[in-house]
Order: sequence, then C-alpha cells, then structure tokens
Amino acid sequence: MSVVSLLGVKVLNNPAKFSEHYRFEITFECLEQLQKDLEWKLTYVGSATSSEHDQELDSLLVGPIPIGTNKFLFEADPPDLRRIPSTEILGVTVILLTCSYDGREFVRVGYYVNNEYDSEELNAEPPAKPDIERVRRNVLAEKPRVTRFAIKWDTEDSAPAEFPPEQPEADTVEDDGAAYGAEEVELEEGLKAELAAEEAKAAAEGEDEEMGGADDTTGAKDKEVDSDAGSEDLEAESSGSEDEDAEEDEAEGDDDMDMADGEHSKGQDDKQAPMPQHVDHAEVMVH
Repeated sequence: MSVVSLLGVKVLNNPAKFSEHYRFEITFECLEQLQKDLEWKLTYVGSATSSEHDQELDSLLVGPIPIGTNKFLFEADPPDLRRIPSTEILGVTVILLTCSYDGREFVRVGYYVNNEYDSEELNAEPPAKPDIERVRRNVLAEKPRVTRFAIKWDTEDSAPAEFPPEQPEADTVEDDGAAYGAEEVELEEGLKAELAAEEAKAAAEGEDEEMGGADDTTGAKDKEVDSDAGSEDLEAESSGSEDEDAEEDEAEGDDDMDMADGEHSKGQDDKQAPMPQHVDHAEVMVH
C-alpha cells in the first residue's frame, strides 16, 4: 500500500503564453510519518522522436510531511527554446509531473500540451522562424494520464515483492494433468448423451404428430357417416309424409319395418365406428 496518495492536481494558469511559468496546485494525502522529504519534478518533452530534447523545468522538495491531507503550489520555469528543435515548437507535446521518495518515483502525471499561434492567420501560414511572443500553450488538464508505482518507504515491510513468494510444497503436489483429461472426457460423453436424448425426443414428437393427424382423419370420416345418417332420416320423414293417405295397417307395418331397418343400420354404424385414440403431448512545507 502507498503511504502517500495523490488526490488532485490543478493547472492554475491555463491557457497561457508559451514563455509564462507553469503553476500547479497539488493535493495529496500522507498516511504515516515520513523520515524524508518528497521531491516533485516537472519535465518538458521537447521532441516526440528523441529523449535528448527532454528538459527538467523545475524540482521542489516538500517536507516534513504531516499525517493527513496536504496542499501546496508548485511553480516551474518555461522550457528553454534552445533545447527544442525549431520544427517541434508548435504542435502537441507532453509535460510530466512526477513525485519521488528517497530517489524512488511512485507517481507520474502526464499532460498533453498544444502549442499554437493566437491567430488563425498565423496558424494557417506560420512564419519560417517561430514568433514565440505569439505562441500560446494549452494544457489538456481534463485528460491526465496517471501512473503509480509500488516502492519501499521507511520500513522493509513496505517494500514490494521483487519475486513471487516461494512455494516449496508445489513440488510435492502430484501432476493432475490426467485428472483434467478425465474430466474433459467425462464432459464430452455427457454432452453426447444429452444430444442423443434430444434427438430421441424430437423423433417421438414427430410420431405423435403423425398419429394426431390420423385421428383427425378418422374424425372426419365419423362426421361423414353422421351426415349420411341424417340425410337418410330426412328421406324417411319425407317419404312418411307422402304416404299419409295409406292404410293404418300398412302404415304400421311400414313403421315397423322402418324401425327394424333403423336399428339394423344403427347396429352397423356402431360396429363400424372406430375407437378414439388418446395421445399425450409436453488525496507542508516547501524548501
């Protein structure tokens, strides 16, 4: 765990002229009493292609550090133009704000900086030799890149581990590669069994649908038989109305014959009617 934590950084004069000082308000928190001071630095990256043009703008020692939240102002000089290639004065570059304890850096904050002229005409047609008095810088303070490092503070217990912890028991543990392989085989067999069950279920549902279709056909035939029987009864009634003038004996004889025929026909219908089938569906001091 870090003893000092950076809580916030404010760029106070932004945007500003290229030749003006950088000014920052820095807030941090200290969790333990420190024996030494904190060293803050501001570095200007003069070229994106080579670190030879990087220059340290200023550095500051802060201490002793009281426990709790602390705040201070950090002011740094502007970059030296003689150390920057003329072709890279304008455009986007980077500044780095870092803090170290006992020579060990534990936090770094990077900002993009855009250097451009203060008029659109000069930006559209810049002079061959840069006019520094017309160049303004704009620090993109809203988008810092913060990097933290684990370091040793005042005690050995705070030192980060340089190597993974020793595990002597690791050599005595049996290789479980075979067990992993057995688990994979078992998993594969289980998947195959599930697939086979799904296929069998799908086939059974297909057969149920076919049987259901057959029942529908049988029902249609039954409806046809019922329709035919109804038509016969109507014909019998119509024929009976036509013979109203017949003799009583003959009418009674005819009625008996009709009833007998009707019972015989009904018996045949009962024999021919199929049985229905049932199907189941589922974040001081300054030196």
